[in-house]
Amino acid sequence: MGRVLSIDYGVRRTGLAVTDPLQLIAGGLTTVETPRLMAFLQDYVRREPVERFVVGLPKQTNGRDSDNLPRVRSFVGQLKKMFPNVPVEMWDERYTSVMAHRTMLESGIGRMARRNKALVDEISATIILQGWMEARRV
Repeated sequence: MGRVLSIDYGVRRTGLAVTDPLQLIAGGLTTVETPRLMAFLQDYVRREPVERFVVGLPKQTNGRDSDNLPRVRSFVGQLKKMFPNVPVEMWDERYTSVMAHRTMLESGIGRMARRNKALVDEISATIILQGWMEARRV
C-alpha cells in the first residue's frame, strides 16, 4: 500500500501532507515554494511509493469557483502528465485555513508561530487529507 499525498496548492507556497504507508494517519509533510513544487514531488515519489494525490479544490464559501481554481486545474494537468500512473482527486478545501488557525490556537502555538503562513499551509493540507480519509471510511 502506498501513501496518499495531499496538496494545498498556492500561488507562492504549497502545503503538503501525507499518510503513513497503511493510510491510517494523516500528517503534515512540509511547505514548498510553488515554483519548486514539481521538482520536490518528483524527488519524493522516487523515494516513497505514492498511491494517490489529493489536491485541494478551492471554492468560495458560497460554492462558487475561487480565483485560484484555474491555477489549480493547470497544476493538476501537469501532475497527471508527470505521474500518469498516480490517480489525482480534488477535495473541497473550504474553511481549511480557518481550521488550521484554530488548530494552531488550540494547540498552544505562540503568536509569532501562528503568523507563519507556511505552517498554516501545511496544516491546511493535513486537514484536506484528513477529510478525504474520513469520507473514505464511511
